[in-house]
Amino acid sequence: MSYVTAAFLIITAFLTALLSGIFGMAGGLVLMGALALVLPVSAAFVTHGLLQLVANGWRAVLHRQHISWPILWHYALASAVAAGVVLAIGFMPSKPVLFLLLGLVPMLVWLPKSWLQLDASKAPHALVSGFLVTALNLGAGVAGPLLDIFFVRTDLNRHQIVATKAATQVFSHLAKIIVYGAPLLAVGSSNGIPPWWVFALAIPASMLGTTAGGWVLDRLSDANFKRWTAWIVTAIGVFYLWKAWDLWF
Repeated sequence: MSYVTAAFLIITAFLTALLSGIFGMAGGLVLMGALALVLPVSAAFVTHGLLQLVANGWRAVLHRQHISWPILWHYALASAVAAGVVLAIGFMPSKPVLFLLLGLVPMLVWLPKSWLQLDASKAPHALVSGFLVTALNLGAGVAGPLLDIFFVRTDLNRHQIVATKAATQVFSHLAKIIVYGAPLLAVGSSNGIPPWWVFALAIPASMLGTTAGGWVLDRLSDANFKRWTAWIVTAIGVFYLWKAWDLWF
């Protein structure tokens, strides 16, 4: 791996963690696309999983007093089931399909809320969330907008939303590392995964970005928080749809 690519990954890890620290989503979406641009698909999934595991885990630690634990435990149970199903199927998207899925995922934020009466604070809904979000995460690399659908009708405030979503995503990203990393370990191949020193620099950069994002979050109103989230992920999705088209044609 060239030093230019390594620097790109480290800087991107910081900026995307900053974005997620503020909005609770979008950062992972940007990071997955950035990784897919410079790494093979399987390596992109594993690298994304490792970096986002740290970023979300650190964000959950920073805001741990705001985590809704009942939601988390139901989500974790269903997440493990989804990982087992995807691992058994052996699904692996091509790069054009990956960008197509990355582009379509953000459009979920525009589904009329009246169509879906979902609330993650209800145990059955938390279970459904864990299964569907993890399954999509394992197919597209990200699932923030789908996860968000389960939180828009809760009575949680912005700090509780960011903290609980971060904690749930620890399990989804762990599943991603296992599902895509296990086959690489089985054949003894790194297949484009960055060297250890890149992670040694990217992980603290990600933690720093998460901390800075929390500082900005404290200065946002709930109204601005919800308004900006939808438009940011939509713009990212449009770019990925263009990229998928470019790769195919």
